[in-house]
Amino acid sequence: MDSTLIPGIAGRLLARKQWLATAESCTGGLIAQLLTSIAGSSEWFERGVVTYSNRAKVELLGVPQKVLDRSGAVSRECAEAMARGLLQQAPVQWAVSVTGIAGPGGGSKDKPVGTVWIGVAQAGAVEARHFLFSGDRESIRRQSAEAALAMLDAALA
Repeated sequence: MDSTLIPGIAGRLLARKQWLATAESCTGGLIAQLLTSIAGSSEWFERGVVTYSNRAKVELLGVPQKVLDRSGAVSRECAEAMARGLLQQAPVQWAVSVTGIAGPGGGSKDKPVGTVWIGVAQAGAVEARHFLFSGDRESIRRQSAEAALAMLDAALA
């Protein structure tokens, strides 16, 4: 997995004296694992929350139940709510959220396996992007983590 973006992300967060947290569903903590694989990450990475179930998204991140009922967990609205909720729950300036269908089951015609929404939020702004990855479960999880890091890197630039 390409984690070459992490030193740049870390450097910009450190220079700004800002903190990052992650809210992960389909990646199951993979992004947090990658971020904390480098020495010194405790100086800019505050926490990672794995909210795999809808209940966890509601209880830990404050995702409104109506978002889940109306749009589902794999949606722009949910990714945005996860990132916004994490910003409210954690003492951080940046939040990354990931929600999707890693497979091999769970997909549908409207949301096939590989459908992923990634959110990046800072105070007053949230961006969410849709991705459709291919491959097996691990490949989709890896691609999701890499895309999340790339989105964060671009937002920090």
